[in-house]
Amino acid sequence: MGRRGIGPRGVRPQPGALVPRPRSVAGPVSRAEQARPALGPQRQSAERPGWGAGQKAEGPRAGGVWPWGRTGTMPGVLSMRSNHTGFQGSVKTSASDFIVTEIDTLGLLLSDSTAKTPCALGDTPAAPNSCCPQSPCRPCPGPPELHREEVLGPFDSPSHAPEAGLSPAKGSTEHMAGTAPEGGHHEAGFTLRKENLETLEAIGYLSSELGVLPSDFSYTGIKDKKAITYQAMVVKKVTPERLKEIGSTIEKKGMKVYNIHSVCQHLKLGQLKGNHFDIIVRDLKHQSNDSSADLKERISEAIENVKTKGFVNYYGPQRFGHGQNVQTDQIGLALLNEEMVKAVKLFFTPEDTDDPVNQAKRYFLQSDDAKGTLAMLPKFKVREKMLLRALNRYGLHHEGCTQGWLSIPHSMRIFYVHAYCSKIWNEAASFRFLTYGSKVVEGDLVLSEDNVGENSSLNDRVHVVTAPEESANKYAIHQVVLPMVGHSIKYPNNKVGQWYHERLAKDGLQTCSFRVSALQLNTPGCYRHILKYIHNLSYHFLEDNKKGIKTEEDSYLNESKASLLLSFDLDPSCYATVCLREIMKCDL
Repeated sequence: MGRRGIGPRGVRPQPGALVPRPRSVAGPVSRAEQARPALGPQRQSAERPGWGAGQKAEGPRAGGVWPWGRTGTMPGVLSMRSNHTGFQGSVKTSASDFIVTEIDTLGLLLSDSTAKTPCALGDTPAAPNSCCPQSPCRPCPGPPELHREEVLGPFDSPSHAPEAGLSPAKGSTEHMAGTAPEGGHHEAGFTLRKENLETLEAIGYLSSELGVLPSDFSYTGIKDKKAITYQAMVVKKVTPERLKEIGSTIEKKGMKVYNIHSVCQHLKLGQLKGNHFDIIVRDLKHQSNDSSADLKERISEAIENVKTKGFVNYYGPQRFGHGQNVQTDQIGLALLNEEMVKAVKLFFTPEDTDDPVNQAKRYFLQSDDAKGTLAMLPKFKVREKMLLRALNRYGLHHEGCTQGWLSIPHSMRIFYVHAYCSKIWNEAASFRFLTYGSKVVEGDLVLSEDNVGENSSLNDRVHVVTAPEESANKYAIHQVVLPMVGHSIKYPNNKVGQWYHERLAKDGLQTCSFRVSALQLNTPGCYRHILKYIHNLSYHFLEDNKKGIKTEEDSYLNESKASLLLSFDLDPSCYATVCLREIMKCDL
């Protein structure tokens, strides 16, 4: 059975038409899709007693920087890489307009690798040597080659993973990827298709139906909410047969599971080569101050500009909680300052809707009744229920709230700290471009290949640019990295380094060790490239008409009726929404 969505590449179906799913894990892949190149070498509320206290666009600047207003969903974003005019349009009008598919460590789309295995959909038992979660019938390979994002540290991943060197919380049931659990059984690998769901929300539903903990799931990264996404997952303590049993139940929640098979490996955060995106931008228009007569030319100029120059590698809105009244970085800051009560209050701050979840959150803040709130919450709100059970047992004071935070999995606690560190990185990247533009200057940090050895640390590879190297233009801007704050990183030896210290002091973290022993949190930090590039880009213009949608190859685009289909790949930890902002020069 087909679904509503994108038809053959570059063609949009007529309204209401059913077409085969592109790159579906459930069906065969066309020759054209099989021939699509893999990623290239580059890709690699009011205060209550007992609760804690609670720019306009200016035009292009030197160095190809475009200052931009901060948005609530992308904290710290003030600069852009290119100075083209851009255009306006609507993104994520529906989930089917934004399709995300993981690219596995072999450079294949999840759907590509799945369609070529005989045990797709779990209809055939996995082969005895099936150890690779992402490809059940392929012999288990050796450890995958480390990609640059992994070298920079797992923290540099949109999945909010604990950093390298971080020990799991005491009593944690998490295993490192590549290690088999005792007995080597009760592990199910699968491909999850979700629609209009956050990854952690989907895991909440699944864990509730399967009777396991959210921490029993492993995955390679967090995927967009308002989208159709395909990603690999592994769940412990669950057999493939049990996972198949819940198929009809979870389908009502916007999820499907494919390619169910037994595995002896857990997935590691960042264990992928990237993500493939098929995105439709609708209602295309000129910028309000743009007098250009040719919209199609303006759009092509913007796309080609970003294709050539790259985009600032900001963390995207899903890192911070898209559209939420309280964003995840605010909770992270409270945890780093060890303001446990305030962090709980922020966690339970409701949105401006009247659904059962937000009704329960409002009731809790008004009543302090953890037990009563527990009865109001849906069963899939696993994190909230874990926290409330601990608060009901230990109380709402500092020690009780500390126990509450300890009751949820370590990966979920570190999630909030990482969101704060990501916000600081975004702000640092903006400051770096506004201060120095695209020139590599003395004191910048670059990743060096000269100090790579068996016993070399990540800091050994981070080189501080010297004055002679600046004069000789030895390095290019795409080689520059900025630190994610933590206790084991070095800062740039220029105005950017000074900015980091002043910015952390502003949040009361001037003496922060980035270790919160009470919560077993340890944040060493890592490094992230300031620029990234788009791979395998193609785009097509579409235009609505009374008969449906047709492809526009050469004709003039009819403004407001035109749409743009973009297809491209991004490296791990890169955000398509950030790339689109750079192309369009408008908030999404």
